[in-house]
Amino acid sequence: MVGLIGVPSKISECVMMTRKIGIVCYPTVGGSGVVATELGIQLAEQNHEVHFISTTMPFRLKKLYPNIYFHEVEVSNYPVFKHPPYDLSLASKIAEVIDREELDIIHAHYAVPHAICSIFAKQMANRDVKIVTTLHGTDITILGIDDNFNHMISYAIDQSDQVTAVSNSLRKQTENAFNITKPIEVIYNFIDPEPRYTQGNLRSQLGIQEHEKVLIHISNFRQVKRVDDVVKVFKTVHDQMDSKLLLVGDGPEHLKIRNLVDELGLSESVIFLGRQDNVHDLLTISDLKLLLSEKESFGLVLLEAMVSGVPCIGTDIGGIPEVIIDNETGFISQVSDIDDIAQKSITLLTDDEKWNEFSIKAKKYAIKHFSAEQIVKQYENIYQNVLKN
Repeated sequence: MVGLIGVPSKISECVMMTRKIGIVCYPTVGGSGVVATELGIQLAEQNHEVHFISTTMPFRLKKLYPNIYFHEVEVSNYPVFKHPPYDLSLASKIAEVIDREELDIIHAHYAVPHAICSIFAKQMANRDVKIVTTLHGTDITILGIDDNFNHMISYAIDQSDQVTAVSNSLRKQTENAFNITKPIEVIYNFIDPEPRYTQGNLRSQLGIQEHEKVLIHISNFRQVKRVDDVVKVFKTVHDQMDSKLLLVGDGPEHLKIRNLVDELGLSESVIFLGRQDNVHDLLTISDLKLLLSEKESFGLVLLEAMVSGVPCIGTDIGGIPEVIIDNETGFISQVSDIDDIAQKSITLLTDDEKWNEFSIKAKKYAIKHFSAEQIVKQYENIYQNVLKN
């Protein structure tokens, strides 16, 4: 299936000639899917032709673009296979799109399976194509420590024409975990300071009183996100002030978190919102963002909060300290230090002058260092360099 997807608006002068770029990514909610989709949109606005190759339409593609195309990977069920052969179907579709659309570049988000499938597709295709691989974290921090995948990930990195990582922390982890010599360039995740979608007064719709402080957490509710720590911090905050907690997302820890909320007597003050495609409006009614993970390669949700002027508190792991400037745009605490995080939360929520200072600095810092315009130029430079070689 091929579909047209939006009307582009040129945001800056192109730094390279128009190219045909294939983007292989997960279409679902998550940092890598958001970044890959937003990158494709930004590239289209720079007049490049963008081809998304995935199982379903990326969720951030909300309108029709004449120079963005979607190619659906159809996974068939064969009795001979115990599990549907997604990787084989993906590689075949990538090869098909390379030849038919005459692609110049395949940008694979994740080493496994997307870079591996892209390398396989390049070998099958009748046209030479360059492969750029972006490491987002899970392929390194989880799969990378599994001996079954270690060699495969090394191969994906080695065979890619260029590899990028979304933080210095992730680059160092990758270099330490694998025997590779290929240089890895750090290109941070980015944020578009101009939201595309807005809706009405959410505060009143959610039953939040004007005087109540609003804390928010957004994740896929996996154990590494430590959503239980978020709830425990909120319990201490709630005991000292009228407040609400917005929990955005879903995942394997969802039922556990609901039970904890009930046990702590917070069921009337914690609002479970499930997965949300657009979190901008939720952030505009929030006073504080909590990301208390034990593993986090970057933390795109922090940027989404900061560009909305919401101070953040995060843990001292992975790429989080590369996003939050401690005691300037937010606070950094140790993983699982509930008392410290709660006290810092209360400090911000009760000191209007400090909150305003952090809010202004957070927004300025996010726009200055992580704006879509400058980050997309870095990717364009990567594309231009690999095509020269």
